Amino acid sequence: MRRGIALATAAGLALTLAACGNDSTTDETSGATGGSTTDTSTTAEGDGITITVWTDTNRQPALEEAAKAYEEATGNTVELVTKEFDDIRADFLAQVPTGEGPDITVGAHDWLGELVSNGVVAPLELGDKAEEFNDLALTAFTNDGQVYGLPYAMENVAIIRNTALADSTPDTFDEMIEMGKAAGTEYPFLIQTGADGDPYTYYALQTSFGAPVFELDDNGEYNTTLALGGENGHKFAQWLNDQGETGTGVLDTNMTYDIAVDAFKNGNAPYIVGGPWMVADFEEAGIDIAVDPIPSAGGEAAQPFVGVQGFYLSAQAQNQLAATDFLVNYVATEDVQETIYEVGNRLPAMTSVAEKAAENPVTAGFAEVAADGALMPSIPEMSAVWNYWGSTESQLVKGSDDPAGVWDKMVSDIEGDL
Repeated sequence: MRRGIALATAAGLALTLAACGNDSTTDETSGATGGSTTDTSTTAEGDGITITVWTDTNRQPALEEAAKAYEEATGNTVELVTKEFDDIRADFLAQVPTGEGPDITVGAHDWLGELVSNGVVAPLELGDKAEEFNDLALTAFTNDGQVYGLPYAMENVAIIRNTALADSTPDTFDEMIEMGKAAGTEYPFLIQTGADGDPYTYYALQTSFGAPVFELDDNGEYNTTLALGGENGHKFAQWLNDQGETGTGVLDTNMTYDIAVDAFKNGNAPYIVGGPWMVADFEEAGIDIAVDPIPSAGGEAAQPFVGVQGFYLSAQAQNQLAATDFLVNYVATEDVQETIYEVGNRLPAMTSVAEKAAENPVTAGFAEVAADGALMPSIPEMSAVWNYWGSTESQLVKGSDDPAGVWDKMVSDIEGDL
């Protein structure tokens, strides 16, 4: 069984995300990989094998490095196919059952439940290599005791602060807004919303009201019972309404990702909720930034989603041994993992690389926030949540006479699709 989410967050994140990594591997991790010590480097060489890998532009440079080393060592060929990340999941689900698609694809851990239930991914035998990775990262790609992906990065949102405009981030949302107003900028605080809402970015604020998306079972694993309804959900809905366009105006559906990033780059706000994917833009703009925990709006801890990215092995891969060899012995190296980090600024899943990366205070800041985060659910039922969730948040930010009723309808609609 998968390691409990709550235990993994408290133990795995607190230890290894803060770059104080433990090189030992627990019994659960060994079990998840079958306890295998098989040498995966025994792929036949010079057989003219071609491995097809789907990647996106961010991961392509690192995979080119791994592919070159693999081709020189084995005589086999790696064909890299660059795709838009947002298209990969649907294309993979559609093509693999027909015998098409890649041998390997880049992907996010929260796809796992759907990919496994559709039979399109195969377990990945990491062997002793598992010891080199963050426990939580392996947990994220584990289903029913088997690892299905090679993790390479972990990510989450946090408060990104312009240090020239604010010297700290308070513990509560209201205090942060007051400090933001005192900065004298156009906006006291920025968070992307958009016409369709953004429940991923808003999740830490929602959890601060005690309204997580799904319940945890006795093993600390997500089950299919929604937990975002009831009194705590109502409180969050009322807060969205109060802070929205007919209330304080702090939240605004016109605030898209691009508008928020541009405003922060131009020094128009001291605080923004954002992830490591924003860092390069802010550094290029010459802004000195710090990364802080997201303040609580509802009185409880604000827990952002923690996501893990990695590489999946297709269940229809023609050469699974060769594909496994490529992932385990050529992609899972410090050089390749470090190259991926340098491109995306996301905390590496390989412990030794994470320790080096955490020498950067921005990376260390995201890691510290992640230590109190929540692993994003990877159960198939998660796919039924997003559309209703986002559109409801947007509706409440725009303003409603019955926030609790609007929230209850969302819960009912989601339950109807589970």
